[in-house]
Amino acid sequence: MSSIPSSVSSAINHSYEDTSIIEGLVLPLADHCFHCGDPVPQPPFYAEILGQSREMCCMGCQLAAQSIVEAGLEQYYLDRSEINRTASLPTQLTRLEVYDHDEIKSQFVYAQDGMSVAELSVNNLRCAACTWLIESRLDELEGIGKCQVNLTNQRMRVIWDENKLPISRILAVINEIGYEAKPYRQDTHEAMLARHNNQMLLRLGIAALGSMQAMMYAVALYFGEYSDMLIFQRDFLRWVSLFVSTPVFFYAGIPFFTSAWSAIRARQVNMDVPVSLALIITFFASLYATITGQGETYYDSVSMFIFFLLAGRYIEHNARLKAATMANDLVVVEPVLVQKVAEDKSAAERILQLLKENEFQQDEVIENEAQKALDATEVMPDFMQRMDVNVYQLTSRIAQDWQQSRNQPNTQSQPEGDIESKQMVTAHSLQVGDIILVEAGSEIISDGILLSSTATVSQSLLTGEGDLIIKSQGVYIVGGAQNDSQPFEMLVTALPKDSQIGLIDRLMNRAMSEKPKLAQQADKLARWFVARILVLSVLVFIGWYLVDSSQAIWATVAVLVATCPCALSLATPIALTVSTNRLASYGFLTTRGHTLQTLAEITHVAFDKTGTLTYGKPNLLNIELIKPKSQTESDGLSSTAQKDTLLAIAAALEVGSRHPIAHALLTAAYQLHLPSTQAVQHYPAGGVEAVIDGTVYRIGHKDFALDRTDNSANDIDANDDLTIDLVAQRASSAVVLSYQNTDSKKWQALACFYFNDKVRDSAQSMLDTLKGLGIESVMLTGDPSPQALVMAENLGMQAAYNGLSPTDKVNHIQQLQANGAVVLMVGDGINDAPVLAAADVSTSIAGAADLAQVSSDSIILNGKIEAITAAKRISDKTERIIKQNFRWALAYNSIVLIPAALGYVPPWLAAIGMSLSSLFVVLNALRLKRA
Repeated sequence: MSSIPSSVSSAINHSYEDTSIIEGLVLPLADHCFHCGDPVPQPPFYAEILGQSREMCCMGCQLAAQSIVEAGLEQYYLDRSEINRTASLPTQLTRLEVYDHDEIKSQFVYAQDGMSVAELSVNNLRCAACTWLIESRLDELEGIGKCQVNLTNQRMRVIWDENKLPISRILAVINEIGYEAKPYRQDTHEAMLARHNNQMLLRLGIAALGSMQAMMYAVALYFGEYSDMLIFQRDFLRWVSLFVSTPVFFYAGIPFFTSAWSAIRARQVNMDVPVSLALIITFFASLYATITGQGETYYDSVSMFIFFLLAGRYIEHNARLKAATMANDLVVVEPVLVQKVAEDKSAAERILQLLKENEFQQDEVIENEAQKALDATEVMPDFMQRMDVNVYQLTSRIAQDWQQSRNQPNTQSQPEGDIESKQMVTAHSLQVGDIILVEAGSEIISDGILLSSTATVSQSLLTGEGDLIIKSQGVYIVGGAQNDSQPFEMLVTALPKDSQIGLIDRLMNRAMSEKPKLAQQADKLARWFVARILVLSVLVFIGWYLVDSSQAIWATVAVLVATCPCALSLATPIALTVSTNRLASYGFLTTRGHTLQTLAEITHVAFDKTGTLTYGKPNLLNIELIKPKSQTESDGLSSTAQKDTLLAIAAALEVGSRHPIAHALLTAAYQLHLPSTQAVQHYPAGGVEAVIDGTVYRIGHKDFALDRTDNSANDIDANDDLTIDLVAQRASSAVVLSYQNTDSKKWQALACFYFNDKVRDSAQSMLDTLKGLGIESVMLTGDPSPQALVMAENLGMQAAYNGLSPTDKVNHIQQLQANGAVVLMVGDGINDAPVLAAADVSTSIAGAADLAQVSSDSIILNGKIEAITAAKRISDKTERIIKQNFRWALAYNSIVLIPAALGYVPPWLAAIGMSLSSLFVVLNALRLKRA
């Protein structure tokens, strides 16, 4: 979406040159779209038409209007006699082709594994067969990789090859089979659902009034059969019943007919096919009886049937709508307008270029490991991981230059634009290199570099922690955080869709669009059921026609209505939606469709240690100097000065890393001058290596710091007396700082840093709960210290393995799976990405590395690990309720079939039974709200 351009804003203040030609212009209602007449969101979209800025409801209408104007076809708006969403556009243009424009596609289409991915809102979905119809029709198109439609959320996710198929063709095919699809946007999606809800309510009201009147006349007709009612009186009541039933049939019942016709045109069947057949047969048989005066009329059954169907679907729709909108409240909707102060494209380009030049070697290692565990892993940009000391120096210099230019407004070096010439722009129109002003209390919509001297932000949405974080000039600002102090300026380094909050939003969209296997099986069973019902109805009609032709139609109608598998199609999706959003209230967000189903089956839970079982916030307890190897000893420095020097070196090595140990070192060295580093390299499950003043340093666990391998010559040297005594130091972990001797090329220890990382308060109770459920807990940690095993033993874990590389962790998971185990992996950190992908189901702590989040099937937002037990409890209950719903739906359809086929169930009673069956399934699923 784009803001009002300057040319448009200036045009608002003057009228069209020839005002006479717009006298007959048809205008929409207030707050409605000028192009199609639908209600507009707030704030609306805009397009300049006939010299004025007009409000639009969506980007599609906006671009369609702009295309019409650019093609010189504004006369279209003067010629139209009404504003209609289905009105034909000029022959030179089609509305859907607008979505093929690169500017529009960039707002809702993104790339993944060489394919294009789009999240769409779909209107008019009524049952599981509707979703299957769309999926099966799109699967026939060349270039479609995968398509999944979520009935509960009225959304779909499509993956396709854009070189073979434009997005406009996909949207056109969906429209051809009777559904409306638009790019997903939270506010317009909710407006669409609200509009659909209002239409359903109107139809329900008309059906209620019609059915009451029809039933009143039907009672008179029933009593008239026993009181010798005159024929003209009977015919009069029949014609009046026809009159009150006609709007119910042709207006309130139209959704069933259009849905059924769309399915038939596509040579498929859905739940509305038997329903529509029953309604059409009953209504026109009654009409025939009314005209000829022969046979019985059932206008009351038609009206009541439609009323009960609409009532059931209205309740179902509202339950799904409420469940579907709960999760949307957990993700911030980016502000539509932001203040753009200036732009500095060259600065952003220098930062991004330096990032590429200083990419860690661990990136390739992690990607290789992840590839072994998962064929394809979506890798998102992780600016924080790659921001080493060289980048920080550059960003600090850029920020300082910006502040100097702000203090000297008349210098030629001032970047283009200033605070007095600020411009309001839309979030989608932001570009890398833009400088924006973030007001106090506003959400930060994209990742970037802080240009102001200081800022105080809250990252509670990402980490669940309400503590305020003070940011200094030149540091990284994460998208999704909130500015809790004075306004500040920042340089945009990533588009809003690529920010941290954009990543979480994309993961949630993926989960909301995906369909679990259980739901797919339910859809398949429902479709099988519909086909068999149609065949059975034909057999019932033939049987009754041979026995008693007067009952053939009504027995057939009863079978069509009573056995319609609506409840069967609702058994799974409504339960999954309610449970998913119940989990979201615990801060446990599912990002893949299969998560709940797999959680119910887990037999083992594997945990990382640092940041998962512990708080991940170690504090530096002590620095132990390794003598006589310390280079600083010869300088005659005191012990305190030596420790400060080595602490500064250790902290310099960790600049830009998000590992908890790095944070602890940087915090401890806050007031020290850090030396500059070159050739920084990160080794997963090892540590960091860099060059400082010509000397190569390492920091990490003991074997890594001393470069020890099984056959290493360093195994027998003066470092053999180096012992790390965590128990004596009361520490949970330790790292060693070493340097490489330029003469011998051997690594020699300089100092040992001891840290304490507290075990999470809820970890013990969580593990006890899992043990009580018969689930085994395993620790898989890269920490090589024996203290990790001691901690696992104290927590009562069944197994623990330390000093593991990413490959080792994957091997342990695969070994468990080979023995029949279903494993949940809980991790934090970039080295957990491969094992998260390899596990049957996985979760990561929000705020972890992007790669770890994308590889996991769920995210814990609030940092409370006890959400795992809640997830297990809710998934178990979800499985039970789904099975209950299945048993109920199958039992009902089986039991009602025989009496309906024998003629003991009138059509109106069949409608009540089917509606109550569906309502039972919905109400049973809603019990999960209290899980």
